[in-house]
Amino acid sequence: MSGDDDRVPVDTADVWPEDAEAEEAVVVNWFAREGSRVEAGADLLEFQVEKVSVDVPAPVSGTLVEIALPEDAEFERGAIAAWIRPE
Repeated sequence: MSGDDDRVPVDTADVWPEDAEAEEAVVVNWFAREGSRVEAGADLLEFQVEKVSVDVPAPVSGTLVEIALPEDAEFERGAIAAWIRPE
């Protein structure tokens, strides 16, 4: 595989709190850096919605190739936070 087709998105909708009425959140902290290796299930970032902090796990093991939402970025439910190139 080559190019961007083999990247896996880190989707914020997958962990959005079911009881949250708000459709917007803010990135609080990244636990990994671009270019670092990540394990499936390991927390990549934390975001806050309606005063609730939510950790976002890596969907697959691989290399974090792009962070699309930097710290302090505001985003809507379902935004792609980052891209991982799986192993």
